[in-house]
Amino acid sequence: MARYDKEHKRATRQRIIEVAGHRFKQDGIDGSGVAILMADAGLTNGAFYAHFASKDDLVTNVVADQLGSQAESFSALPPGRAGLEEFLREYLSPQHRDNLADGCPSAALLDEIGRCPTATKDAYTDGARVIVDEIAGRLAPDDPQSAWAKALGLFTMAVGTLQLSRSLSDPKFADEVLKLGMQNAQEFLR
Repeated sequence: MARYDKEHKRATRQRIIEVAGHRFKQDGIDGSGVAILMADAGLTNGAFYAHFASKDDLVTNVVADQLGSQAESFSALPPGRAGLEEFLREYLSPQHRDNLADGCPSAALLDEIGRCPTATKDAYTDGARVIVDEIAGRLAPDDPQSAWAKALGLFTMAVGTLQLSRSLSDPKFADEVLKLGMQNAQEFLR
């Protein structure tokens, strides 16, 4: 039996993490079994344990990867508050709201992460801090620490707004939540 090189194993592991991230956000962590995740990745169930010790281990890796990718997305934005406003306009848009699988891991998974083991909560905590630090750095480039509380408030407001908008069955009400959420976000940017 041929053994795969380290790069192939790393690429396969990353593929599983990315596929699981989409599935978790779409169907929830509890609604996504290992069999469906591996089928999504084009692999057999038996291959799972060559990459992860357990589903909890996978969830921890997915959370870290998803938040890391979200934090990295800031680097493609214009600097300062202009980039932050661009991020918020995209974040609080109907397109983002309606695309769970490719959207924000916080808005899609917070209720489940709260019930996950400590390792997953630690991965989320580390990732959330990086995002809040990025926001603070855009609010006050010369002294990000001075804007940390404001950045945390903006982050929590944006995530909560998106979650609420996703939960409403009335499209007009859901759109109004996003619109008012963006207006509130602009208050943080002043």
